[in-house]
Amino acid sequence: MSSRRIELLDAARGFCIILMILHHTAFDLVNLMNAPRWLFYSPVIVTLQYIFAGTFILISGVSSRFSRSNLRRGAKVIAAALVITLVTWFIGYPVKFGILHFLGFSMVFYGLSSRFWDRITGYKAPFIYLSLTALSALVLNMLNPAGVGWLWFLGLYTPDFYSADYFPVFPWIFVFLLGTWLGKLIKDGRMPPWFYTVKPRALPWIGRKSLLIYMVHQPVILAAVMFLKRILHI
Repeated sequence: MSSRRIELLDAARGFCIILMILHHTAFDLVNLMNAPRWLFYSPVIVTLQYIFAGTFILISGVSSRFSRSNLRRGAKVIAAALVITLVTWFIGYPVKFGILHFLGFSMVFYGLSSRFWDRITGYKAPFIYLSLTALSALVLNMLNPAGVGWLWFLGLYTPDFYSADYFPVFPWIFVFLLGTWLGKLIKDGRMPPWFYTVKPRALPWIGRKSLLIYMVHQPVILAAVMFLKRILHI
C-alpha cells in the first residue's frame, strides 16, 4: 500500500474536531452566558458527544499503526495535555484527564504493549474489544461513585471529583485498541480502493492540524464569548 496519507482518515478526524469545537462552544455559552442548558446537557447532546469522541479515539488508534514512534507521539500529546490542565485550572474549569490526556496515555501504552495486543487478530477482535468496553463500563458504573479518588484517571472517582473534560482510561482504552486493529487492516490495503483515493475538501487539512486546533480553539472561543457577554451586558 502507498505510504501517502489517507485523506479520508484525516477528513474523519477533521469532522470530529469541528463537532468538538461546536460542543465546547455550547459549554461556554451555557456556563458563561446562561444559554439554555439543553444546548450542552440534554441526553441527545451527551450521546452525540460520546459518539463523535469515540470516533476520534478510534481514528487515533488507527493512526497508531502509521506512527514511526507512538512513544514520541504520546509524549508530545501528554505535554500538550498538561498545558491544557494548567491553563484550565487558572480559569476555574480544570481539565484533569481529558481527551488529550487519554490519547497521550493510550499512545504510550500501545507503544509499550503492542506486541501483546497485536496477537488479537481476525474478525474476533472487534467482538473482544467491544465486549471489554461494555464490561469495563458496567464495572465502573457499579463501583462509582464509591471509588478511590486518586484513581480517577482509570475511571474510579468520588462524588466531589470534577474535570471539565473527562475521558478515563477505562472503558475508552478498548476503543483505542479497536482502532489499532482496524488500522492494521487499513495499512495492509484490505479496504476498498476508493478508501485510499477519495479526497474530501477542507476536512483533511483540519484533521492534519487537529492537535494545534485543539490547543488554540478554546481560548479563542472563550475570548469571543466573553466579548459577547460584555457587549450584551449579560
